[in-house]
Amino acid sequence: MKFPILLRICVIAGIGLPGAVFAQDAGYGDVDGESASSDRSDASGRGGSGVVVSPYIEASQIVVAELSPGDDVVTFSQVAVGVDASVTGRNNGGSVSVRYERTIGYDDNSADSGTLSGVARGYATIVPRAVTVEAGALAARTRVDANGGSTLGALTGDDATSTVYSVYAGPNLHTSAGDVEINANYRIGYTKVDSPDAFVTVGGGVPVDVFDESLSQAAAFHVATRPGDPLPVGLGVGGGYNQEDISNFDQRLRDAYIRADVTVPVSQSLAVVGGVGYEDVEISSRDALLDTNGNPVIGSDGRIVTDTSQPRQLAYDVSGLIWDVGVVWRPSTRTSLEAHVGRRYDSTSYYGTFSWAPNSRTGVSVSVYDAISGFGSQLNTSLANLPTQFAATRNGVTGDLSGCVASTEGNNCLAGVLGSVRSATYRSRGIAGSYSVNFGRTNAGFGAGYDRRTFIAAPGTILAAANGVQDENYWVAFYLDGELGNRASFAANTYANWLDSGFSSTGDVLAVGASAAYRRQLLAGLSARAALALDHLDSSQADQDFTAASALLGLRYDF
Repeated sequence: MKFPILLRICVIAGIGLPGAVFAQDAGYGDVDGESASSDRSDASGRGGSGVVVSPYIEASQIVVAELSPGDDVVTFSQVAVGVDASVTGRNNGGSVSVRYERTIGYDDNSADSGTLSGVARGYATIVPRAVTVEAGALAARTRVDANGGSTLGALTGDDATSTVYSVYAGPNLHTSAGDVEINANYRIGYTKVDSPDAFVTVGGGVPVDVFDESLSQAAAFHVATRPGDPLPVGLGVGGGYNQEDISNFDQRLRDAYIRADVTVPVSQSLAVVGGVGYEDVEISSRDALLDTNGNPVIGSDGRIVTDTSQPRQLAYDVSGLIWDVGVVWRPSTRTSLEAHVGRRYDSTSYYGTFSWAPNSRTGVSVSVYDAISGFGSQLNTSLANLPTQFAATRNGVTGDLSGCVASTEGNNCLAGVLGSVRSATYRSRGIAGSYSVNFGRTNAGFGAGYDRRTFIAAPGTILAAANGVQDENYWVAFYLDGELGNRASFAANTYANWLDSGFSSTGDVLAVGASAAYRRQLLAGLSARAALALDHLDSSQADQDFTAASALLGLRYDF
């Protein structure tokens, strides 16, 4: 059957979502005393204060042309409203970019659709120098495939189009009592994949269960002394608790730990650190409800029904001694390196971070991570790792989020969790890095990374086939935007993404593409817009590779 051109484009357009620079989830850096209030630069890395709110409306005409294997051409209209805003101050800060658009098609292959997309992150000080509250949110349009994979930038309103929503909030405490520094935090998050239904494989195969929703909670504390105050070495004790409740098959992830640590200074900028403790990690779930023929029952919402009459079954149960040793190098306030190796999750674990800001306009960040989580808690963690001051980068043609934000502060790319929306929990290990720079009126950024996800599921259940299966994802991304004189601006994005999946039905997927946009002011508040995009998808699942070009012409009014 021949695919509609827009269906092909929605497979191509977003698959290059870059992975993220992860924090060490449930690790030992969640309560290091670096509160959100330490981030006070604006989206381009420049300091300042105040409130900036920029609402706008757009009307555009889009043409999509298939270059291979066919030659279809589709035209449709797009209207959108949105707002970009930022707050910078001594006690409060944050950024938000939200957009609602309506696509109006002219034939059966380009159905009308409405989409909300946006990203936000911010903080507010409750007690100066002690208590802050932070929050973040994401809404991203995706297309969920029948193999459990997900791609950004869907252009259609068919049954495969969905939206991922994620939000989190929680307080942070940073104070001291004499020589003792006290840190604690709590975060609660909710994630929802607004997919029309689960996908049932053809030929009577096992249905692929698409993530529905989850509630995740994370709490941690750390009490410690610094080297020299009062002892020659720094001593600390801390602990944490994480839980994610996933609606699919009533899955539950619980992780609790307690540990003691020591910091031994070697020089003014270098220290050796180590810690030992106890951790208990447990993952459990229920099985699917089966009919008289032994097939999973599909509910009225299109999802597989959970058999709540049956007891929970353990998928993962590891408890015992944990430890790690490492080094901390902080030669200046602009450079920081941490590297750790130890024992966790009943195996060797590596994690660490590196950040370097040679000046106020440049930032480099690298992270090595190792964590067990579900889709929701991983997405919440990636939101919490974003800086509070940023400018969202969007595809010039579709208006969808590109996966990175423009900022010289911290980690500026969202997680690659949208590469798969299977409901099973997993252990995620990898490395990711980003480089961003501001040239006054121009911003540029580059990111690259590798992520390996090993799924965890209880034997004898419907999810058992996923247990031990690995997905590997390699990605690179680049963005560039700036002003051309006083009346014009430009923006460009490129990406390359390779997904090597262990699921036999998925196979390898290579996606590459680029987009460029130009805007010129015509009158006060009114500007003309033009954009081009080229995308290519090489999938071992498809009989043919897809290549498509798209173009946009439109008007925008900024209030």
